[in-house]
Amino acid sequence: MKMNVESFNLDHTKVIAPYVRVADRKIGENGDLIIKYDVRFKQPNKEHMEMASLHSLEHLVAELIRNHADYIVDWSPMGCQTGFYLTVLNHDNFDKILDVLEDTMKDVLVATEVPASNEVQCGWAASHTLEGAQGLAREFLAKRDEWSIVFK
Repeated sequence: MKMNVESFNLDHTKVIAPYVRVADRKIGENGDLIIKYDVRFKQPNKEHMEMASLHSLEHLVAELIRNHADYIVDWSPMGCQTGFYLTVLNHDNFDKILDVLEDTMKDVLVATEVPASNEVQCGWAASHTLEGAQGLAREFLAKRDEWSIVFK
């Protein structure tokens, strides 16, 4: 039975992480194009990101990716802790998205702090690790050549 949520219709046993894929495309009533990407870091049901590392990578990428593209709407973590969703507006160039992700991960590697990781700007400020986020970025970048290969 087809479900309403796109990722619930994805056979998670047939994908190979890391990868980047288009998870959804919508045209708004004013003609705007919204594209949601599944940016998978870890192999579903085999491994996951530790929460403090995921949380810090979320903060870093959410802040840094906007230095590379003005069409970013959102960067949000998956509850399963295996990846993130990247949502963009009126931009339909997959190769450019991969380049933006690569450039952003390189920025993460040279960051000296996790942005907004304090009690005023974050809802769980105690749960951060710059080193953990950089480790995730390093692993993801190491397999850059494989990002567009989704299925076994």
